[in-house]
Amino acid sequence: MANKANVVNSCTPIVHVLPDTGTIPNSANCPLLIYRGALALPEDDPAATVEPLLQSNHWGDTWRDGIYPFHHYHSTAHEVLICYRGAARVQLGGEPGVTEAIRVGDVILIPAGTGHKRLHASDDFAIVGGYPHGQDWDMCYGNPDERPRADHNIARVSLPQADPIYGEDGPLLKHWTPAAL
Repeated sequence: MANKANVVNSCTPIVHVLPDTGTIPNSANCPLLIYRGALALPEDDPAATVEPLLQSNHWGDTWRDGIYPFHHYHSTAHEVLICYRGAARVQLGGEPGVTEAIRVGDVILIPAGTGHKRLHASDDFAIVGGYPHGQDWDMCYGNPDERPRADHNIARVSLPQADPIYGEDGPLLKHWTPAAL
Protein backbone atom coordinates (compact mmCIF):
# COMPACT_ATOMS: atom_id res chain seq x y z
CA MET A 1 0.00 0.00 0.00
CA ALA A 2 1.12 3.52 -0.68
CA ASN A 3 1.98 5.59 2.38
CA LYS A 4 -1.35 6.59 3.99
CA ALA A 5 -0.13 10.18 4.42
CA ASN A 6 0.42 10.38 0.64
CA VAL A 7 -3.01 8.97 -0.22
CA VAL A 8 -5.49 10.49 2.25
CA ASN A 9 -6.52 14.13 1.75
CA SER A 10 -8.27 16.24 4.34
CA CYS A 11 -11.81 17.19 3.37
CA THR A 12 -15.04 18.49 4.81
CA PRO A 13 -17.81 15.93 4.36
CA ILE A 14 -20.98 16.67 2.43
CA VAL A 15 -23.81 15.67 4.77
CA HIS A 16 -27.23 14.52 3.56
CA VAL A 17 -29.97 13.76 6.08
CA LEU A 18 -32.36 11.60 4.09
CA PRO A 19 -35.85 10.95 5.46
CA ASP A 20 -37.82 7.72 5.16
CA THR A 21 -39.56 7.68 1.76
CA GLY A 22 -42.07 5.03 2.75
CA THR A 23 -40.25 2.45 0.61
CA ILE A 24 -36.59 3.25 1.44
CA PRO A 25 -36.03 3.68 5.22
CA ASN A 26 -32.87 5.82 5.00
CA SER A 27 -31.67 7.20 8.33
CA ALA A 28 -32.84 10.55 9.65
CA ASN A 29 -30.29 10.23 12.49
CA CYS A 30 -27.23 8.89 10.64
CA PRO A 31 -26.60 11.05 7.60
CA LEU A 32 -25.15 9.89 4.34
CA LEU A 33 -21.63 11.32 4.05
CA ILE A 34 -19.62 12.12 0.92
CA TYR A 35 -15.91 12.86 1.05
CA ARG A 36 -14.99 14.64 -2.20
CA GLY A 37 -11.41 14.00 -3.27
CA ALA A 38 -10.59 12.22 -0.01
CA LEU A 39 -8.08 9.94 -1.74
CA ALA A 40 -5.23 10.75 -4.11
CA LEU A 41 -4.96 7.34 -5.75
CA PRO A 42 -2.07 6.09 -7.86
CA GLU A 43 -2.78 5.28 -11.50
CA ASP A 44 -1.26 1.82 -11.14
CA ASP A 45 -3.80 -0.51 -9.42
CA PRO A 46 -5.60 2.12 -7.33
CA ALA A 47 -7.98 -0.45 -5.80
CA ALA A 48 -5.00 -2.20 -4.24
CA THR A 49 -4.30 1.03 -2.34
CA VAL A 50 -7.88 1.34 -1.08
CA GLU A 51 -8.35 -2.18 0.29
CA PRO A 52 -5.56 -2.17 2.91
CA LEU A 53 -6.61 1.34 4.00
CA LEU A 54 -10.10 0.02 4.75
CA GLN A 55 -8.67 -3.00 6.57
CA SER A 56 -6.48 -0.77 8.73
CA ASN A 57 -9.63 1.09 9.82
CA HIS A 58 -11.69 -2.02 10.71
CA TRP A 59 -13.63 -2.23 7.43
CA GLY A 60 -13.40 -5.25 5.15
CA ASP A 61 -15.31 -7.79 3.07
CA THR A 62 -14.25 -5.62 0.14
CA TRP A 63 -15.27 -6.07 -3.46
CA ARG A 64 -14.56 -4.34 -6.78
CA ASP A 65 -17.36 -3.58 -9.23
CA GLY A 66 -19.90 -0.83 -9.90
CA ILE A 67 -23.20 0.28 -8.37
CA TYR A 68 -26.45 -1.45 -9.28
CA PRO A 69 -28.73 0.53 -11.65
CA PHE A 70 -31.76 0.02 -9.37
CA HIS A 71 -32.73 1.26 -5.91
CA HIS A 72 -31.49 -0.97 -3.14
CA TYR A 73 -30.30 -0.78 0.45
CA HIS A 74 -28.78 -2.96 3.14
CA SER A 75 -30.66 -3.41 6.40
CA THR A 76 -27.90 -5.33 8.19
CA ALA A 77 -24.75 -3.30 7.43
CA HIS A 78 -23.36 0.12 6.73
CA GLU A 79 -21.41 0.42 3.45
CA VAL A 80 -18.55 2.45 2.02
CA LEU A 81 -18.15 3.05 -1.73
CA ILE A 82 -14.87 4.43 -3.06
CA CYS A 83 -14.50 5.44 -6.70
CA TYR A 84 -11.11 4.35 -8.03
CA ARG A 85 -11.75 4.67 -11.78
CA GLY A 86 -14.10 6.68 -14.00
CA ALA A 87 -17.10 8.69 -12.87
CA ALA A 88 -20.82 8.24 -12.23
CA ARG A 89 -24.04 9.96 -11.23
CA VAL A 90 -25.79 8.25 -8.36
CA GLN A 91 -29.15 8.70 -6.71
CA LEU A 92 -29.05 8.40 -2.95
CA GLY A 93 -32.00 7.96 -0.62
CA GLY A 94 -34.52 6.57 -3.11
CA GLU A 95 -37.16 8.76 -4.81
CA PRO A 96 -36.80 11.73 -4.77
CA GLY A 97 -33.50 11.52 -2.83
CA VAL A 98 -30.43 13.43 -3.92
CA THR A 99 -28.28 13.04 -7.02
CA GLU A 100 -24.51 13.32 -6.76
CA ALA A 101 -21.67 13.03 -9.26
CA ILE A 102 -18.74 10.98 -8.05
CA ARG A 103 -15.26 10.56 -9.51
CA VAL A 104 -11.90 9.05 -8.67
CA GLY A 105 -10.95 9.62 -5.03
CA ASP A 106 -14.51 10.29 -3.83
CA VAL A 107 -15.95 8.28 -0.93
CA ILE A 108 -19.62 7.66 -0.06
CA LEU A 109 -20.50 6.44 3.45
CA ILE A 110 -23.93 4.84 3.40
CA PRO A 111 -25.70 4.13 6.69
CA ALA A 112 -27.77 0.96 6.95
CA GLY A 113 -31.18 1.48 5.34
CA THR A 114 -30.05 4.19 2.91
CA GLY A 115 -30.99 3.66 -0.72
CA HIS A 116 -28.49 3.97 -3.54
CA LYS A 117 -28.63 3.53 -7.31
CA ARG A 118 -26.38 4.25 -10.32
CA LEU A 119 -28.03 6.60 -12.82
CA HIS A 120 -25.18 6.88 -15.30
CA ALA A 121 -21.51 5.89 -15.39
CA SER A 122 -18.51 6.15 -17.65
CA ASP A 123 -17.49 2.91 -19.33
CA ASP A 124 -14.50 2.57 -17.01
CA PHE A 125 -16.36 3.33 -13.75
CA ALA A 126 -15.29 1.13 -10.85
CA ILE A 127 -15.54 1.23 -7.09
CA VAL A 128 -14.26 -0.63 -4.07
CA GLY A 129 -17.06 -1.35 -1.62
CA GLY A 130 -16.79 -2.61 1.93
CA TYR A 131 -18.48 -3.01 5.30
CA PRO A 132 -17.48 -2.56 8.94
CA HIS A 133 -15.86 -5.69 10.39
CA GLY A 134 -18.49 -8.02 11.80
CA GLN A 135 -21.36 -6.74 9.63
CA ASP A 136 -22.88 -8.98 6.96
CA TRP A 137 -24.90 -7.26 4.24
CA ASP A 138 -28.27 -8.23 2.83
CA MET A 139 -30.20 -6.84 -0.16
CA CYS A 140 -33.45 -4.93 0.11
CA TYR A 141 -35.22 -3.28 -2.82
CA GLY A 142 -37.82 -1.00 -1.28
CA ASN A 143 -40.63 -3.54 -1.51
CA PRO A 144 -43.47 -3.09 1.04
CA ASP A 145 -43.08 -6.66 2.36
CA GLU A 146 -39.49 -5.92 3.49
CA ARG A 147 -40.73 -3.77 6.35
CA PRO A 148 -40.98 -3.93 9.37
CA ARG A 149 -38.25 -6.64 9.28
CA ALA A 150 -35.81 -4.23 7.62
CA ASP A 151 -36.57 -1.54 10.21
CA HIS A 152 -35.87 -4.03 13.01
CA ASN A 153 -32.56 -5.03 11.36
CA ILE A 154 -31.47 -1.41 10.86
CA ALA A 155 -32.10 -0.61 14.52
CA ARG A 156 -29.68 -3.42 15.49
CA VAL A 157 -26.76 -2.38 13.25
CA SER A 158 -23.88 -1.21 15.45
CA LEU A 159 -21.74 1.86 15.01
CA PRO A 160 -18.49 1.19 13.08
CA GLN A 161 -15.29 1.13 15.17
CA ALA A 162 -13.69 3.73 12.92
CA ASP A 163 -14.17 5.91 9.88
CA PRO A 164 -13.09 3.79 6.88
CA ILE A 165 -10.77 6.53 5.56
CA TYR A 166 -9.74 8.69 8.52
CA GLY A 167 -9.78 6.08 11.30
CA GLU A 168 -10.81 6.54 14.91
CA ASP A 169 -10.91 10.35 14.73
CA GLY A 170 -12.75 10.56 11.42
CA PRO A 171 -15.85 12.57 10.53
CA LEU A 172 -18.10 9.50 10.48
CA LEU A 173 -17.83 9.20 14.26
CA LYS A 174 -18.70 12.86 14.67
CA HIS A 175 -21.85 12.56 12.53
CA TRP A 176 -22.96 9.03 13.48
CA THR A 177 -23.46 8.51 17.18
CA PRO A 178 -24.58 5.49 19.19
CA ALA A 179 -27.71 7.39 20.16
CA ALA A 180 -28.46 7.98 16.47
CA LEU A 181 -28.39 4.29 15.70
